[in-house]
Formats: sequence, structure tokens, C-alpha cells
Amino acid sequence: MITPLRITCLILLSWMLSFHFLHAQKKVDQYSKEDLQKLPAPPSYVDLRYWAAHPDQSDAADMLPGDGELEDRQSTAMADVFFVHPTIYTDKQHPDYPWNASLQDQEINKKVDESTIKNQASIFNGSARVYAPRYRQAHINVFKTSDLILKQEALDLAYLDVQDAFEHYLKHLNDGRPIILASHSQGTLHAARLIRDFFENKPIADQLVAAYLVGMPLATDLYESIPPCTDESSTGCWVSWNTYAKGYYPPNFQTHYANALSTNPLNWQVDATYAPAEKNKGGVLRKFDKIRPSVNDAINHRGLLWISKPRFFGNFLTNWKRYHVADYNLFYMNVRENVATRTEAFIKVQKKAPGNRSRGKS
Repeated sequence: MITPLRITCLILLSWMLSFHFLHAQKKVDQYSKEDLQKLPAPPSYVDLRYWAAHPDQSDAADMLPGDGELEDRQSTAMADVFFVHPTIYTDKQHPDYPWNASLQDQEINKKVDESTIKNQASIFNGSARVYAPRYRQAHINVFKTSDLILKQEALDLAYLDVQDAFEHYLKHLNDGRPIILASHSQGTLHAARLIRDFFENKPIADQLVAAYLVGMPLATDLYESIPPCTDESSTGCWVSWNTYAKGYYPPNFQTHYANALSTNPLNWQVDATYAPAEKNKGGVLRKFDKIRPSVNDAINHRGLLWISKPRFFGNFLTNWKRYHVADYNLFYMNVRENVATRTEAFIKVQKKAPGNRSRGKS
């Protein structure tokens, strides 16, 4: 018998379906690459409307889960995070802008705010001012089309907005402060390009605390001058992981994951050292009301981050193999504390460096 309690439980457990892979099996519809000419208006990042998160406005990145255990410290933070959100344009393609989302679409903007900005970008508000641009994200169908030119052009347009936002941030907002890059899924494709275009063998690399490039398989040798992080306090480096059920291999494992970096966010190791659930300082579910310690374990396995079934009330109703939408949520507190650790380590080194400039609040 389905009781009201179980119905409520089912609703709460649907938190993982708030991101784009809910739609991963839908058929690509009738729009072709000719429809790429139907472009929504570009953003102007001088206008706060084009920022999903910004220190000069109240937004979902200011939110805190739990019962008052955490504190939003953006007003005193000595570093910044530039966060690039994942694909939220997942519903039926709009006939006026089928391949890239309109930034005037308030329904999409609301979904961005209530999903990824609240559940992912908020992780960073304990150590950094949070900047997250709205951008003309590519529709989920670009990841399913066989037309590689269409896919690349739609993603390139999205990246142009991210690039424009980052250039605006550097010119008008950064003032030499330490920078953290963070992203998920489609956002990671764009953030990875930002590193190549702005940081790889560039002077600004000296400002990079770390990059959290999550939810896309990225080769361990992706960059020449910016290495993977190998412990919890390394700086000037990057981490990445993709979360799956223990024992499961995705269909594209050999081509996409075999050489991918996998960082275990419970111990920040890149080897196969097992981290038991007791190492998990707290995951956060969709309701965003409670921090849940020891929710799951984790181990790196051949480019994948394997976990056992998460521990929470009603988990017997779930049988997920892919935890993509929960890449950050399941490790919320571990990532939050790691951001603080790396930022503190970075600032300590900067203070000791000869000729360093002040990295305080601007």
C-alpha cells in the first residue's frame, strides 16, 4: 500500500532528477544545424540580471543547508569563485531558440537558480565570493546529436558568453584576488576551456587556487602547466570526478573514462585508496534542509568514482547506477571544507612570497 509517507518520500527522493540527465534518453527532435541561426540576444555582464550569483545581489548561492551550522562568509572572503553551471535547458526546444537558451526565459533562469546555484554554487560561499554567470547554454540534445558541427557550434556560442563573463570579471571585479574555478557537466566543458585560454602558461595562473572541474571525464594530461591536485591542500591545480554506483561501468567507459582524472572528494587522493562513509562529513539532498554525515563511501576506479548506495531514509526505493546529478551534493561538506583548506594554503604561500600584493577584500 502506498501511504502518504511513502508518497512524500518519493517526492524527496526525486531530488536527483532536477538536472539534465533526466532527459538523456529522449529522442532528438526536428531541429537541425540551420536552426542555429535562431540565436537569443547576447548578455551584457555589466547588468546584474545576467548573473545567477554575484556578491552585489541576494541570490541562491547565498543559501545554507542545515540548522545554522554553516555561515555565508562572502562579505569577508579573500578569494573569489567563478562557477559555471551545468545544462538546465532540458525541456522541449523552443522554436525561437532551439539550440541555445534565451537569457530572457525566466522559467529557465528560475530552474538554474533553484537547482545548480542553490545545490552546487552555495558550497563555495564559506570561503569565496560567488560569481556565476547566466549564459546561453546549449540544449541537452547537443549531447545526443550525431551532427558534430551542430554540437560544436552550439557549445561554442555558450562558451563565448562564459568567456565574456570571465573577461568582465577579471577587468572589473577581481582586483588581483585569488581565483577558484568551479563547474559541473556542460559547465565543466566551458571551465576547462577557460583554463586553457586564460591560465595555461599565463601569468594569471599565479592567482589560481584550484579548479573543481566536475561531472565530465577529463584526461589526466589535459594541461601542460596546471597539474591535477594530488592531496587536500595543493594549489594551482585541478580536481575532477564522475560518480557511479560501485561495480557499474557506463557504456562509453573505454572511450571517455579510461584515461580520465578521478579525485576522491572524501580523501582528495587520485589513487584507489578507499574512503569509508565515516569520511563523508555531510551530503545535502534536494530539500536542502539537512546535512547528512556518512551518507556514502567512495573509491576511485579506472577514471570513475564508485560509491555504495547512499544512506538516507527511503533509499530502498532507489537503484541508481549514475549519480551525475549528485556529484557535488553527496560530498557537499567535504568540498566546502576543502575549498577553505586550499584557499588558506594559497593565501599563506602568497603572504610569504616576496613582492606579494594584498589579497584582502576589495
